[in-house]
Amino acid sequence: MNYFTSTKSNPFLVDIFLLVVRIFIGFAMISHGFPKLQMLTSGEEIQFFDFLGMGPKATLVLAVFAEFVCSIFIILGLFTRIAVFFLTFAMFIAAFVVHSGDPFAKREMSLLYLCLYLLLFAFGPGKYSIDGMISKRRESRW
Repeated sequence: MNYFTSTKSNPFLVDIFLLVVRIFIGFAMISHGFPKLQMLTSGEEIQFFDFLGMGPKATLVLAVFAEFVCSIFIILGLFTRIAVFFLTFAMFIAAFVVHSGDPFAKREMSLLYLCLYLLLFAFGPGKYSIDGMISKRRESRW
Protein backbone atom coordinates (compact mmCIF):
# COMPACT_ATOMS: atom_id res chain seq x y z
CA MET A 1 0.00 0.00 0.00
CA ASN A 2 1.21 3.49 -0.80
CA TYR A 3 2.17 5.65 2.22
CA PHE A 4 0.34 8.67 0.81
CA THR A 5 -2.98 6.87 0.56
CA SER A 6 -2.66 4.88 3.79
CA THR A 7 -4.43 5.86 7.01
CA LYS A 8 -1.62 4.41 9.15
CA SER A 9 1.11 6.53 10.69
CA ASN A 10 4.82 5.87 10.86
CA PRO A 11 5.69 6.19 14.59
CA PHE A 12 9.21 7.43 13.82
CA LEU A 13 7.90 10.20 11.56
CA VAL A 14 5.22 11.14 14.08
CA ASP A 15 7.87 11.61 16.79
CA ILE A 16 10.13 13.60 14.46
CA PHE A 17 7.29 15.89 13.38
CA LEU A 18 6.13 16.38 16.98
CA LEU A 19 9.68 17.45 17.84
CA VAL A 20 9.82 19.88 14.91
CA VAL A 21 6.39 21.33 15.71
CA ARG A 22 7.25 21.69 19.42
CA ILE A 23 10.49 23.52 18.68
CA PHE A 24 8.97 25.76 16.01
CA ILE A 25 5.81 26.66 17.91
CA GLY A 26 7.81 27.21 21.11
CA PHE A 27 10.24 29.67 19.56
CA ALA A 28 7.47 31.34 17.56
CA MET A 29 5.46 31.98 20.73
CA ILE A 30 8.54 33.14 22.64
CA SER A 31 8.81 35.90 20.03
CA HIS A 32 5.38 37.08 21.25
CA GLY A 33 6.09 36.54 24.93
CA PHE A 34 9.49 38.24 25.11
CA PRO A 35 8.17 41.76 24.36
CA LYS A 36 5.57 41.23 27.08
CA LEU A 37 8.34 40.16 29.47
CA GLN A 38 10.24 43.34 28.60
CA MET A 39 7.08 45.39 29.20
CA LEU A 40 6.68 43.72 32.59
CA THR A 41 10.27 44.38 33.67
CA SER A 42 10.59 47.88 32.19
CA GLY A 43 9.27 49.65 35.27
CA GLU A 44 6.94 51.77 33.16
CA GLU A 45 3.18 51.94 33.65
CA ILE A 46 1.60 48.74 32.35
CA GLN A 47 -1.21 49.06 29.86
CA PHE A 48 -2.46 45.59 29.05
CA PHE A 49 -5.85 44.04 28.33
CA ASP A 50 -7.44 43.06 31.67
CA PHE A 51 -9.73 40.17 30.77
CA LEU A 52 -9.93 38.64 34.25
CA GLY A 53 -10.58 41.81 36.21
CA MET A 54 -7.39 41.26 38.22
CA GLY A 55 -5.65 44.34 36.90
CA PRO A 56 -3.38 44.81 33.90
CA LYS A 57 -0.18 43.81 35.75
CA ALA A 58 -1.56 40.48 36.99
CA THR A 59 -2.96 39.73 33.54
CA LEU A 60 0.38 40.58 31.94
CA VAL A 61 2.18 38.27 34.38
CA LEU A 62 -0.16 35.44 33.36
CA ALA A 63 0.42 36.18 29.66
CA VAL A 64 4.21 36.19 30.18
CA PHE A 65 3.98 32.91 32.07
CA ALA A 66 1.97 31.31 29.27
CA GLU A 67 3.74 32.77 26.24
CA PHE A 68 7.32 32.80 27.51
CA VAL A 69 7.74 30.26 30.31
CA CYS A 70 5.36 27.61 28.97
CA SER A 71 6.94 27.94 25.51
CA ILE A 72 10.30 27.01 27.01
CA PHE A 73 8.67 23.93 28.56
CA ILE A 74 7.19 23.01 25.17
CA ILE A 75 10.55 23.33 23.42
CA LEU A 76 12.11 21.05 26.02
CA GLY A 77 9.15 18.71 26.01
CA LEU A 78 8.85 19.04 29.79
CA PHE A 79 5.40 19.15 31.41
CA THR A 80 4.19 19.52 27.85
CA ARG A 81 0.47 18.95 28.29
CA ILE A 82 0.34 21.22 31.33
CA ALA A 83 2.19 23.97 29.44
CA VAL A 84 -0.03 23.48 26.41
CA PHE A 85 -3.11 23.85 28.63
CA PHE A 86 -2.03 27.36 29.67
CA LEU A 87 -1.14 28.34 26.11
CA THR A 88 -4.42 26.97 24.79
CA PHE A 89 -6.27 29.09 27.33
CA ALA A 90 -4.20 32.16 26.37
CA MET A 91 -4.87 31.69 22.65
CA PHE A 92 -8.57 31.09 23.27
CA ILE A 93 -8.73 34.38 25.18
CA ALA A 94 -6.73 36.15 22.46
CA ALA A 95 -8.97 34.86 19.67
CA PHE A 96 -12.38 35.09 21.27
CA VAL A 97 -12.08 37.87 23.86
CA VAL A 98 -9.25 40.27 23.00
CA HIS A 99 -9.86 40.16 19.22
CA SER A 100 -13.56 39.29 19.36
CA GLY A 101 -14.62 42.37 17.43
CA ASP A 102 -11.77 42.22 14.94
CA PRO A 103 -11.95 40.69 11.46
CA PHE A 104 -10.81 37.11 10.94
CA ALA A 105 -7.43 38.18 9.57
CA LYS A 106 -6.60 39.73 12.95
CA ARG A 107 -7.74 36.62 14.87
CA GLU A 108 -6.19 34.11 12.49
CA MET A 109 -2.78 33.91 14.18
CA SER A 110 -4.18 33.11 17.61
CA LEU A 111 -6.55 30.53 16.08
CA LEU A 112 -3.66 28.81 14.29
CA TYR A 113 -1.66 28.69 17.52
CA LEU A 114 -4.76 27.37 19.30
CA CYS A 115 -5.12 24.53 16.78
CA LEU A 116 -1.46 23.56 17.04
CA TYR A 117 -1.66 23.55 20.83
CA LEU A 118 -4.73 21.33 20.69
CA LEU A 119 -2.81 18.90 18.49
CA LEU A 120 0.11 18.87 20.93
CA PHE A 121 -2.32 18.31 23.79
CA ALA A 122 -3.90 15.36 21.96
CA PHE A 123 -0.68 13.70 20.75
CA GLY A 124 1.69 14.72 23.53
CA PRO A 125 5.33 15.72 23.18
CA GLY A 126 6.48 12.57 21.41
CA LYS A 127 9.41 10.27 22.06
CA TYR A 128 12.09 12.97 21.65
CA SER A 129 11.26 15.02 24.73
CA ILE A 130 12.10 15.14 28.41
CA ASP A 131 8.58 13.87 29.12
CA GLY A 132 9.33 10.95 26.80
CA MET A 133 12.58 10.17 28.64
CA ILE A 134 10.80 10.32 32.01
CA SER A 135 8.03 8.05 30.72
CA LYS A 136 10.56 5.57 29.32
CA ARG A 137 12.42 5.49 32.64
CA ARG A 138 9.17 4.89 34.55
CA GLU A 139 8.18 2.06 32.22
CA SER A 140 11.58 0.38 32.53
CA ARG A 141 11.22 0.20 36.33
CA TRP A 142 8.09 -1.93 36.10
